[in-house]
Amino acid sequence: MNAATEAPTSDTRPLVVGIGGTIGGPSSTERALAIALDAAGEQGFRTRLFGGADMAKLPLYDPKAAHRTAEEQDFVATVRRASALIIASPGYHGSISGVVKNALDLLEETARDTDRAYLADMPVGLIATAYGWQATGSTIAALRSIVHALRGWPTPFAAAINTQLTKFDDEGGASDPAVIEQLKLVGKQVARFAPLAGLAD
Repeated sequence: MNAATEAPTSDTRPLVVGIGGTIGGPSSTERALAIALDAAGEQGFRTRLFGGADMAKLPLYDPKAAHRTAEEQDFVATVRRASALIIASPGYHGSISGVVKNALDLLEETARDTDRAYLADMPVGLIATAYGWQATGSTIAALRSIVHALRGWPTPFAAAINTQLTKFDDEGGASDPAVIEQLKLVGKQVARFAPLAGLAD
């Protein structure tokens, strides 16, 4: 299944949600995320991708807002249904991008959920892309810190992609087969750990 679309609501398979990309069209980050999501799909999960275009529709998070937009409601409701997440961010100035952080800030809406507050006990795969190695490491570290704050479990392996060396194409591939395998491992790990957390029933 193409990671950009979600299976029909009648599909009872557990859901892996991908969050990531950049504003302005499909990016290396979003393409990397799609590869990881497809790998989770191959393990029997349905998938939903919130890419750059989706995150661009989310207003800046206002914790005191009386109403949420349809896009905000859809995003939060989808994460609530998820058994696992994969988060991908470009490395901007040594950390995650604003649009990815804004989407994650919106998960404050789940703080008082009785079934699962935030990302409690949820496996979360991480991907960072940057034009050089230095920003990939600090971006992965920032993502791990955020996931811990949201009570989630970052999976053991995180994919750090140097886009100066690896190029992605419109067909869903990448110039380095090793990078593709790393991204697939991210997807396989979230699929493997979701049942252990009791979230894939």
